[in-house]
Amino acid sequence: MELFLTLLSGIAWSVVYIELIRRGFKDKTYGMPLFALGLNFAWELIYGYTDVVLQLRGTIGVQGVVNMCWAILDAIILITYFRYGKERYSEETKRYFWPWSILAIAVCFVLQFAFFFEFSLDMAPRYSAFAQNVAMSILFITMMFARKDTRGQSITIAVAKWIGTLAPAILMGCIQEFNIFIILCGIICSVFDILYIVFLHKRQKSTQIIE
Repeated sequence: MELFLTLLSGIAWSVVYIELIRRGFKDKTYGMPLFALGLNFAWELIYGYTDVVLQLRGTIGVQGVVNMCWAILDAIILITYFRYGKERYSEETKRYFWPWSILAIAVCFVLQFAFFFEFSLDMAPRYSAFAQNVAMSILFITMMFARKDTRGQSITIAVAKWIGTLAPAILMGCIQEFNIFIILCGIICSVFDILYIVFLHKRQKSTQIIE
């Protein structure tokens, strides 16, 4: 069961990243909210680097290699953001696009480093990952309501994101140990992820009717 949930999560998140890249270049926009993208990229880079390059755990773990691969995919998603993101800003705020974006990503790295230095190497990636996933689940809904279209988004991304978070929540919160923080974060993520799936489906249907 542990191997199944681990593989399920890895595959689901890989689908999310690949689909975000595909839809991003196809629709000429970005599909992941800026702060969610920054937190994600920072997490993968930090823990991929500590596992693969620094080998702080003593060996190169599979998850570390996966994290580095995900960081590369997130870097490509960042390209879609910096290439197409300015169109989502109003005329009055477009001049702040670059400084605001860089500041947001820098803050995301600071927050991830705060977890890294405060908690043990075993718990820091878990706590920070589930905390950022809660933020991500809320930010995706906020992004959808803020936009007038569903470009860059898809049901595939929404469902895979939900499964990719739910699987490790069950694994780390119930099977490996009883962790109330992870369980509660997993429940919150599932609530907002399911809402996102429902709202996005309705938005896509209404858009098709109008077209």
